[in-house]
Amino acid sequence: MVGIGTAPDSWGVWFADDPQQTSWTRFLDEVVAAGYTRIELGPYGYLPTDPVRLKDELDRRGLTMTAGTTFEQLHRPDGWDATWRDIAKTAELTAAMGAQHLVVMPSMWRGDNGEIVEERLDHEGQAKHGQAVTELGRRLAEEFGLQTQYHPHADGHIDTQDTVERFLAETDSAYVNLCLDTGHISYCGGDNLELIRKYPDRIGYVHLKQVDPKVLAEVEAEGLSVDEAVRRGVFREPPYGAPELPPVLEALAGLDAEVFAIVEQDMYPCAPDVPLPIAQRTLAYLTAHGGSRSI
Repeated sequence: MVGIGTAPDSWGVWFADDPQQTSWTRFLDEVVAAGYTRIELGPYGYLPTDPVRLKDELDRRGLTMTAGTTFEQLHRPDGWDATWRDIAKTAELTAAMGAQHLVVMPSMWRGDNGEIVEERLDHEGQAKHGQAVTELGRRLAEEFGLQTQYHPHADGHIDTQDTVERFLAETDSAYVNLCLDTGHISYCGGDNLELIRKYPDRIGYVHLKQVDPKVLAEVEAEGLSVDEAVRRGVFREPPYGAPELPPVLEALAGLDAEVFAIVEQDMYPCAPDVPLPIAQRTLAYLTAHGGSRSI
């Protein structure tokens, strides 16, 4: 069964504190109004970081948390300490909410204005990176009881189908599996259904989003960053983009596992009245095509 949830990202939230973003209280209230019962933590510091207060805010709205989200920089020789410092606080709060997953994303090789900020990892670099992420997953499991779900990201060091498959080959499934983000996989020319078919035991978590092929072609032709693509509306609500989500939900439902599929439609920045109607329509569409509000 595929349990549907949502995230602060679908309300235009990318940062802990930004005047362009919806307030956290409005976000939580509108999640309930849209009909969802599951959320992700979002950027650390957006929702209250005191676990007692956050648990109370969730409980009185009938919400549960499925995962925290964070970035890593473990491909850098000196990246462990900075990565662990940021991840540990997110993991601690995530675990305190009763969530089982931590979604971890790669550092970017391309900056917001489109310039190349780091060289892509070669095979040796990918192998070392995979070993480091495995060690991260081991520590997160042992210290916080969390399952690490790795999230490929456009303009990140793990992005294309090739880099995703090599990452899976270089990591230990006992500690690291895949957060399949359907939008980022499609953005980078990958095949979501192929990944589910080839690696059914490595699909640990899912982010649902769709890409507008027309906008994607424009930003690729201009060599723009994914951040600029988001500002141009590259990620669309279903069913108006790619990939088609009903076949993805069907394939996920066929896995021998209960899967959380979190709607994560990047919309930064967006006007405060935009997210709620989209969230309502998206949930209705996904539940009509096999998704479930509860597991």
